[in-house]
Amino acid sequence: MDIVKLTRELGKAIQQDERYLAFVAAREANEKDDELNELVGKMQLVHMSYQHEASKEDANEQKLEAYEEEFMGLREKIMGNANMAAYEKARADIDEMMNYIVGLLTECIKGEDPETCEPPQEHSCGGDCSACGGDCH
Repeated sequence: MDIVKLTRELGKAIQQDERYLAFVAAREANEKDDELNELVGKMQLVHMSYQHEASKEDANEQKLEAYEEEFMGLREKIMGNANMAAYEKARADIDEMMNYIVGLLTECIKGEDPETCEPPQEHSCGGDCSACGGDCH
């Protein structure tokens, strides 16, 4: 078996998966959203202004606070944009899929049965095992 060939086949299958297609569509919608791109551009300028001011030996704290406030306001608007929300969901779905695939491969490399192995489940309990009695640690 040629592992590179199989990997390319997996890549083709991923590109046909509905999660990938949703991700591509969401990315394209973001790229076409002029209002969103304007907000992102403004946020980048504010970030650069903050970095410039912060690098000064006598940085003005009031300016830094104003930049930080403006940055957070822009970030809130960006994250409130419907296209960005769809993109973030699609990106999270892709990340979840890829983490699962890598987890499967890791289990196989450990010698587990490729036909039946499952990656360990990630816990999102915040680390308080008293809530579920989990054995994740």
